[in-house]
Amino acid sequence: MDIRNFCIIAHIDHGKSTLADRMIEQTGTLQKREMKAQLLDSMELERERGITIKLQPVRMRFNDVQLNLIDTPGHTDFRYEVSRSLAACEGAILLVDAAQGIQAQTIAVLYMAMEHDLTIIPVLNKIDLPAADPERVSEEVVNLVGCKKEDILKISAKDGSGVKEVLEAVIDRVKPPENINSSGTRALIFDAVMDKYRGTVAYVRMVDGTLKKGQKINCLKTGAQFDVLDLGHFSPKYVSDSSLSCGEIGYVVTGGKEVTEVRTGDTISSNPDSKPLPGYKVVQPMVFAGLYPSEADDYPLLRESLEKLSLNDAALNVEPERNVALGNGFRVGFLGLLHMDIVQERLEREHDCNLVITAPSVLYEVKLQVKNAGEIIRTSLLKDDEKDVALISNPADFPDPTHICETREPWVKMEILCRNQDVGAVMTLTQDRRGVQTSMEYLEMDRILLHFEMPLQSIVLDFFDRLKSTTAGYASMSYEPMGYKTGDLVKLDILLLGESAGALSSIVHRSEANSVGSIICKKLKEVLPKAQYQIPIQAAINSKVVARETLSAFRKDVTSGLYGGDVSRKRKQLQKQKKGKKRLKQMGKVTLTQDAFLSVLKR
Repeated sequence: MDIRNFCIIAHIDHGKSTLADRMIEQTGTLQKREMKAQLLDSMELERERGITIKLQPVRMRFNDVQLNLIDTPGHTDFRYEVSRSLAACEGAILLVDAAQGIQAQTIAVLYMAMEHDLTIIPVLNKIDLPAADPERVSEEVVNLVGCKKEDILKISAKDGSGVKEVLEAVIDRVKPPENINSSGTRALIFDAVMDKYRGTVAYVRMVDGTLKKGQKINCLKTGAQFDVLDLGHFSPKYVSDSSLSCGEIGYVVTGGKEVTEVRTGDTISSNPDSKPLPGYKVVQPMVFAGLYPSEADDYPLLRESLEKLSLNDAALNVEPERNVALGNGFRVGFLGLLHMDIVQERLEREHDCNLVITAPSVLYEVKLQVKNAGEIIRTSLLKDDEKDVALISNPADFPDPTHICETREPWVKMEILCRNQDVGAVMTLTQDRRGVQTSMEYLEMDRILLHFEMPLQSIVLDFFDRLKSTTAGYASMSYEPMGYKTGDLVKLDILLLGESAGALSSIVHRSEANSVGSIICKKLKEVLPKAQYQIPIQAAINSKVVARETLSAFRKDVTSGLYGGDVSRKRKQLQKQKKGKKRLKQMGKVTLTQDAFLSVLKR
């Protein structure tokens, strides 16, 4: 049987999952009674938010051809899911909303598909909408992809019109998988999950040979050995088969109980001496945050949960750390703020973890004085190739300024697609965040593509929300890392009652320290619980206070029981209360709540 492996790539909310539903219906993979909207979005969180978070494979049959589809996420924070899907396919459907047109993230994923040398099939969706403009959007697609206008398919995934033509185009245009014919059987693991009954289940793309039940297999990079307990394909649930052949996409039940034994990007082979497949480029986390259990006894549960989640989400980067205020926890690297939000919710829902999350930060490079670098900072933080440069993501590890020669921060190349009338507002927003415009492209009609270089720290908190607000929701953005640049970075400490609250510290650019410190202090004043004494909330750089707010005391009415008599009776009680509050202040500690952390997170 002929095989075609393809995926659907598009901007978020352009109809990928709906098109996948219509394809499953058209090919008769499931009966009508088994169907539901966004069928491949099986996670409860995906259905609630209306976005795809995890790639999801499904096998279909059409005109005696086996079609293996991988539904991919659209948001830039899940681009690693997309890159793994592209590596397992030979073709990609580029889906574009006929009303919204080309978006920034559409361009980003298209370039990724071109790097993998995939056959691109351009498709316009939602042509039945009153606001649809197929002619204008077709011109944009032609300019972007370089195809002919007649090659663009026009469909409505909602009512199913044109879906049959898309399936025929996949069969006609996408090339079948090639057999490399190396020694032994080889398969690429593009995803994996931990099943509590069957152990580790690897999602594989067969590259050479055939896998059968009961066969002995080796994971070439980890060195683990397993017997194939079960294998099969996705329909979209697990459907057991007797074997998986070259070019097919399916699952393999290994029975492994250790999450470290089966890793995404590894090669499964029947011959331990086989040459491993290239796998995937190790992803560079963009945003770091501390994850701590709200109860110290829950630390083992959090550790186990993160291990299982990192098997399913290969973009996670997890390292243990300790915080003075919060105890033992983990420093976790994410691809973006939405990725961080989704991981937090998955840990709470799927693994019953109760979490405290510190403010997000990025990875900085700090060049130290060479003579005593090992004494200044932990050896584990030093770069392998430059022993005088430390990699800092946690503000608590930021060294004393007297030991620093130079600080560098990560910058990104950003593309923002917006309407003509929004250009001024977008430029103002990016300049306020230290962005530098590099170029501007006029697309068809009323749309402009702006190119910027910006510090990553400036966009990880609320930049996307501000961009949407500023442009009435019309702008879209995507970004990719471009390396490090020297910057005047300082550690901003938050002082409560004169003592540093390490968990609330952050690394900021000196030019933004006053404004950021003022915002954090005002937020903390709103959310911190009042005490029987005044609490000064200060933001400081190297003991120099740059912002301050004072949380007033919670006053108990000690004079309520006094009736009549001289005013000195009341004054005596108030003086007694004042002395008591002074003693409280000397021994008092401020309670940090989750709201306090969130106030810094959402500044």
